[in-house]
Amino acid sequence: MKLVLPFLIVVLVAVLLPRGGNQMPASKPPASASTAGGETPAPVVVELFTSEGCSSCPPADALLAKLDATQPVGGAHIIAIEEHVDYWNHLGWADPFSSGEWTARQENYEAALHQDGAYTPQMVVGGHLEFVGSRGDLAAVAIEKARQLAAVRVSLERAATKDPGELHFAVTVGRPADPVPKDTAEVWIAVTESGLASQVSRGENAGRNLRHAPVLRSLQRIGTVEGNGDRASFQREVPVKLRPEWNRDRLAVIVLVQEKKSRRIVGAAEARVAG
Repeated sequence: MKLVLPFLIVVLVAVLLPRGGNQMPASKPPASASTAGGETPAPVVVELFTSEGCSSCPPADALLAKLDATQPVGGAHIIAIEEHVDYWNHLGWADPFSSGEWTARQENYEAALHQDGAYTPQMVVGGHLEFVGSRGDLAAVAIEKARQLAAVRVSLERAATKDPGELHFAVTVGRPADPVPKDTAEVWIAVTESGLASQVSRGENAGRNLRHAPVLRSLQRIGTVEGNGDRASFQREVPVKLRPEWNRDRLAVIVLVQEKKSRRIVGAAEARVAG
């Protein structure tokens, strides 16, 4: 039995390490797909802090896209979020998908994980495991670890609305399974957009056409998890504004339950906007 985990890691590394070419399957398996044993895959949030101005970032972008499209880790449903920071923007190319909000989010991880400084590309799995974002071998190990952690049950269901520029979702969060003492579990709702790309004309990636994994478009805090009873500890219908420039057919809405101090993501759910 001692050989099982190393063998699993070797297999996952072979699947995850970037190869020549960036062709991706048209779509990934649905979030509700079951494992071979009939169990629903555990949601694992994989964030990538990246920039179109960083020459080391495209391989990491390709790795995250592969994780999202192929879902290679058994028992895990990978929720991919690509977050473009803005501190590269003064070095020749202003990343059109960058935001100071995502830079601030990375800085929060920097403090919680006791890092010496922020960098790109940085991958963060489950809010508490971080490494260089192009390392497929480390991604395989981190996702496997994260999927085994006790998680909060999260439900995300589409609700009726008459406003074409706004969606409503019913969000339900169960009680914390393994809370950190003196910490607060916050509930966040995010929108990501797939299929985005840029023809970069300046900076370190000048002349390259960069294609991206699901890019973070919006993120807002909608509440906190309360109580330790058996009933749902958070339940609310949440409006989600859609900007006109976003491609509705490529949007996903994600709910994250994240501890404020430790930054652990203890629950998540994802729903496609189209369909």
